[in-house]
Amino acid sequence: MGGDIVIMMLGVLIVLILLGVHIGVALALCSGVGVYIMFRGNTEAALAIMSNTAYEAIRKDVFAVIPLFVLMGDFVWRSGAAGDLYRICDRTLRRLPGRLAIATIAGNTVFAAVTGVSIASAAAFSRIAYPEMMKLGYKQSFALGAVAGSACLGMLIPPSVLLIVWAILTEMSVGALFVAGIIPGIILALMFSAYVIIAAIMKPEIAPPYDKPLTDPTQEDKRSELIGGLGILALIMVVIGGIWLGWFTPTEAAAFGVICALVIGVIKGMRGKEIVESLYQAGRTTAPIMFLLIAAQMYSRLLALGGGVNYVQGIFVDLNLAPFMVILLMAFIWLILGMLIDSISIILLTVPIFAPLAMAMGYDPIAFAIFGILVIEAGLLSPPFGLLVYTVKGSVDDPTATLKKIFMGSFPYFLLILASAFLVLALPTLATLLPNALI
Repeated sequence: MGGDIVIMMLGVLIVLILLGVHIGVALALCSGVGVYIMFRGNTEAALAIMSNTAYEAIRKDVFAVIPLFVLMGDFVWRSGAAGDLYRICDRTLRRLPGRLAIATIAGNTVFAAVTGVSIASAAAFSRIAYPEMMKLGYKQSFALGAVAGSACLGMLIPPSVLLIVWAILTEMSVGALFVAGIIPGIILALMFSAYVIIAAIMKPEIAPPYDKPLTDPTQEDKRSELIGGLGILALIMVVIGGIWLGWFTPTEAAAFGVICALVIGVIKGMRGKEIVESLYQAGRTTAPIMFLLIAAQMYSRLLALGGGVNYVQGIFVDLNLAPFMVILLMAFIWLILGMLIDSISIILLTVPIFAPLAMAMGYDPIAFAIFGILVIEAGLLSPPFGLLVYTVKGSVDDPTATLKKIFMGSFPYFLLILASAFLVLALPTLATLLPNALI
């Protein structure tokens, strides 16, 4: 009975999403109706369970991590430190083929370590890196692809909002997932860089060689870049290093990171107006996420009460599929959903079912989490939704930068992300090595 109700509500949920109902509203509505039916119309019992679930969801201190990391990233972006970082990477890598694209990848890799949102990286480097690549004659789709593709690193390299959401839903350690994303994130960045170098060598016209730095910095510029560059390194040490060494919980590390980011911003000229705007922007970004997480907790409660996970596991057992085929099916579902809805919504819909199923099949929960994040991350670049593609389109002040060109340019990055996902699945040590050693 419970399993049938869960499947019915899942069907209603999918229909509501396809009709354009907000994912949070659809989750909460289906969860409430499902629990109401399970309790045979006992409104008081159903409301008591749902309200208690919502209360328990938001009272966890780990929820504070999300707005804090978003605020930290916004302080860094508004301070101009992201631009400082890009120029430093440009001068350091100037002898490499396609160096501006590689500088974009390197900048996004480091910037990802101080912001947990890929959209922030895409917006920042669309304004910083894309104009410079076009000035030097880079092929437009190649330049756009480098910005959109490398921005995906923000969802894997800690602190990542997706990793936080995954940890909350599965009751895993946020710190363990943070640390688990480091090696796969670095490998993915190296794969991106290798692609750029090979492409630039094979077709020099897409990334004309130019070994001079973008600008000849004055002493004032050098001082500003030094503050920005060292400030970002300090943030990484505070956030990631503090968690590694056990000095901070993820929530405490996020709080100290915000303080450090604010200090950097004030030193680089941020004042009251910019600080207040950062606070507002963090609220605008995180409020919908919080609502989604509350609705997701209700959805998880529906699955638990109705035995939904066991029911779905039974369906897969009846199909008699090999574990790897089940994983392929999960990846296919993630990619299809990536064409329709955003990454957080995908996690909220699928992880409460997929994560227990993967563990029941013997997959390591940490490695599976990184695999899932990578596949979902690839969905950020897949048409027709492609959240990062639309972010780049909206951030680039160039009417000739069409969605088609951005999708075409980012397709190699899409393939590399999928390749890295299955590499983690084949070699789970890549994800579990650091958590086992440090957490």
